[in-house]
Amino acid sequence: QVQLVESGGGLVQAGGSLRLSCAASGLIFKFWDMGWFRQGPGKEREFVAAIRTGATSTYTDSVKGRFTISVDNAKNTVYLQMNSLKPEDTAVYYCAADLRSPRSISVEANAYDYWGQGTQVTVSS
Repeated sequence: QVQLVESGGGLVQAGGSLRLSCAASGLIFKFWDMGWFRQGPGKEREFVAAIRTGATSTYTDSVKGRFTISVDNAKNTVYLQMNSLKPEDTAVYYCAADLRSPRSISVEANAYDYWGQGTQVTVSS
């Protein structure tokens, strides 16, 4: 059974940093693409970043140069390092897993098979 558990959210001032963690169980990263999505107040869930272990990562334009996605295979954990945070980054952040296929990494939420419960990130101005 696949489980994804996010942690690391909180309240931070604009310009600050946070590192989100997603502890995964029941899957092996080399067979899965791992993604981060977010949903702000009154907004649709949107793609943030995704990684295919040993291959590539991709980011939405608004976070490029500020956020970094990475994996620790030994800990079976995915991270999202968020720097230079802005108030518009305020959202619930979700970790998700998509069974790897020959296609490229998906940025579509409906492609992902498993989701965590989310962690709140609030950036004050």
